[in-house]
This record gives sequence, C-alpha cells and structure tokens, in this order.
Amino acid sequence: MRKVFLVFTATALVLTAILAYVNWKFLFLLVFFLPLIGMGLFDMYQSRHAIRRNFPLVGRLRYLLESIGPEIRQYFVETDIAGRPFDRLQRGLVYARSKKELDTKPFGTQLNVYDEGYQWINHSIKAIAFQDIDENPKVQIGSSQCTKPYMASLFNISAMSYGSLSQNAIIALNSGAKQGGFFHNTGEGGLSPYHLDNGGDVVWNIGTGYFSCRDEYGNFSPEHFAARATLDNVKMIEIKFSQGAKPGHGGILPKEKVTDEIAAIRLVKKGGDIISPPKHSAFKTPLELMDFVKTLRLLSGGKPIGMKICIGNKSEFIAICKAMIETKTYFDFVTVDGGEGGTGAAPIEYSDHVGMPLRDALAFVYDCLNGFGLKDQIKIIASGKIISGFDIIRALSMGADLCNSARGMMFALGCIQALQCHANTCPTGVATQDPKLVSGLDPNLKSVRVARYQHETVKSAMELMASAGIDHPDKVGRDVVSMRIDKTNIRTFAELFPELKPGCMLQPETVPDKFFYDWKKASSATF
Repeated sequence: MRKVFLVFTATALVLTAILAYVNWKFLFLLVFFLPLIGMGLFDMYQSRHAIRRNFPLVGRLRYLLESIGPEIRQYFVETDIAGRPFDRLQRGLVYARSKKELDTKPFGTQLNVYDEGYQWINHSIKAIAFQDIDENPKVQIGSSQCTKPYMASLFNISAMSYGSLSQNAIIALNSGAKQGGFFHNTGEGGLSPYHLDNGGDVVWNIGTGYFSCRDEYGNFSPEHFAARATLDNVKMIEIKFSQGAKPGHGGILPKEKVTDEIAAIRLVKKGGDIISPPKHSAFKTPLELMDFVKTLRLLSGGKPIGMKICIGNKSEFIAICKAMIETKTYFDFVTVDGGEGGTGAAPIEYSDHVGMPLRDALAFVYDCLNGFGLKDQIKIIASGKIISGFDIIRALSMGADLCNSARGMMFALGCIQALQCHANTCPTGVATQDPKLVSGLDPNLKSVRVARYQHETVKSAMELMASAGIDHPDKVGRDVVSMRIDKTNIRTFAELFPELKPGCMLQPETVPDKFFYDWKKASSATF
C-alpha cells in the first residue's frame, strides 16, 4: 500500500502540473491534493498506528468507520428487536407515550414466543373493567417508626445525579414529577437547586461520598444533612450501598463534567474526577448502620429512611436483616437495583459481570424480609430496565411494591441511546455539561413528555392488572407471570421462586436449605 500511495502522490502532482501548464487556475487542485499527501507521508513515518503506517491515508478510513459504527448499526442495520441495551420497539414505545402518540402495533408480536425465557401475564376470565379500578394508585412508605410516611406513585424517576445529567435534564425531570405527582430520586450527586426549585417530590440519595452532606474531609456531616433533609421537597432519604451499573465500585463523575457549580453543590474541590469511595465511612457494621438509620430519621424529622442495593454477597443483606431484628430498628424501604446496569458510566466488566440481575435480586430480598417477618414494615422499590407496563407487573410479581426507571425517563427527555453518556458529548443535551448541547433541551417541553410517559405507563400497568382480574398492585403475586423454560415446559414465577413462610428465618431450625449457608455466615456484627 505504500507503493500505491507513492504512485497516487506522483500521479496527483504530475496531473496538477500538466493542467496548470494548460491553465494556471488548475493550481487550485493543490489545495485538495497537498493535505492528503501530507497526511499520507505522516502516516508512513509515524510508529504509533501500524494500520496507518502500512496503509498510508487509506488506513484512516478504518478509524472513521469505527467511530460511526454505533450510528450505522442503530439506523441502518439493527432490527426492531435486536438493539441493545434497549431495542427500537422499546425506545419507540417510550417516545410514543411521551408525545401521546399512538402506541399500538399491528400484525402481532415480533417476539418469538417459543424462545426460552419468553414471559407473559396470565389473564383472567374474571377480568375487571378498567374504569372500575384506580388508574393511579399510591403506595404508603413508612414503617411503624416513621412519623412522616410518604404516599408514592407506582412508577417514579430513578437515581440520576446532576452532573451526570445536565441542568436542563434535571429541571425537566423534576418539573415532570411535579406535574404527574411522582417522585424524583436525586442520585448520589447531591441536592441541587434544579431538584428543589421546581416543586417536585424528591428522594435524596446519599452515597459513599456524602455529597451535599459532607465535611471538608469527606465524612458525613449531621449539620449539612439536617439543613437539607428537613426541606419540604425532600420526602424520603435513601442510603446508597451500590448501583446496578457498577456495584462495589463507587460513582464516577469525569473532571470534564465538573463545573464550579457542581463542585459547590457536592461540597467538593474542583480540578479532578469526582470518585465516590466503594464503601461507607459513617458505619462499618450492620449494627452501626442501624444507629445511622436512627440518626438520619431523627435529623430529617421522621421521614422514611431507605437503602439502595445491588445484591452481591447474600450474607451481607441477611446480616442487615439480623441487625434490624436485634435492634428493632427498621428501614422504611429497600430499593433493589438489578445488575443489568444503568445510566452511570462504568468499566465494561462491571456492567457485564458484577451484581445480581433484578428478577433474582427481587425474589431474594422479598424472601429475606418475609422470612425475618420484616416485610410488613418495609416496602420494596424495583429499579433496573423497567420502562413498560409489563415490566412493572413483572417486578411486582417478584415482590416489589413500586418501581423506578432511569433510562426510560431519559428516553422521554429525548435520549437516542447514542451511548455517549460518559464522554460529555451527548447529542440530545441529556447527559452532558456542554452548554451548547444542553441548550438544545427545552425543559418546558420535555417535562410534559416525562409526565405523559409516566402516566401512560402506569395506566398500561393497571390495564394489565385488570386483565388479570386484579384491582390493586398489592395483590399481584408470583403466579401472575409465566415463563417458558424450554420448547415444551412452562412455569409461573410462583413455581420457579416459591415463597418462604413468614418468620422462618428467625430460628436456625426453620431456615430453608437454600438460605442456610448464607444465614449461618451472616452476622449483625460485621459485613
């Protein structure tokens, strides 16, 4: 290829010389040829890229095509059901509902209903007329120790920080939550004016970095916490242990996204990546965690206190349950995040191979709380690739009481799944701090779309419940959803995940065999 490039160079120069001899105006061709020749010569003598050295100039096409590969696949190659993490049908559903366009599809499903893992809802001959059930039910969150319980919607905005998302995106999400009467989780990036000034209900997510409630050394600050936790907008407090995108890793905000404002909101110094520690410093054992829960409940004025966790070592969650029993101190809610990943940028090994998937995690958390006799005190919130009414029903059937969505809400904002969330180059202005890109997102318009999407999705979930003869989310059990095991075998979730008897994990002699190893390993004195 080097010889080909040299032939091209010689030919270009000779051709230009001949044409210029006929008419000097043809010298303008040098404006086109000389940069190409210069790039080719540079490629021949540089040593960093073997492809460019062996294939001068032509080798550059490889990097160009690679850079636009995701766009080529998304717009020209992938089928309606082949896209990842969300396919075109899923994205299209959110777009249609957010714009209140027709969301029905003709000619039957595109899914192969005989594929292993295919799932469906078991409808009932005793189906209920949709107008006879509550179209927008509320779920009360608050244990017997909570003096300010909160009435939550069935479907809410999951944790996404200001910094990861743009100012306009946060404004639109919070305004949408205000319009639709559902809550907006702040993510671990702290409480910003954009979470508070628009009037939407807020769940304050407190991670290992203690953003907006930390001292100069990064430790938890009771004074900073109390000043913000008692604000009217703040309805619940969520202690974040781990998230589905990168469990056990800690959050990452690249320095390119760290503005003076973000540093001030988070109470950190500007100049580098903001990296949350992988574990908490305010407590070291499950028993100390219970003391921390009591502290937060007191400082917040009695608001619900919860935890967010992507399940890893089962014994650690069981240890927390044991600590709740021993101290008679209860969480008000547990947010279960699936290992399917989320909006946060993460190393690919963490996204692909760390953390329990949502379905299994929900079953495990519900069974533990039920087995320890704690479920009546604690609500379960599901978070992980939930964007449709069926996704909500499936989560409820596994033990959730309500659901959160992050990426679904991003689609409602206009996200096109460009997969540039970590690069500060999001073309829709959702996940960037570039002022030029952010300005393209109109918060007034997008807030309406967020509210519409939430409303239509809850409506869809309630219609599905009515078709199954169920009039309230509390009555969705594990027998509502079936799954194909192979070509000829079908099981309901009740058969695949049989429920434990309430209280069976309080004594060693009644602990089920599949839980016994982790139960014995778990101790309230250590994680």
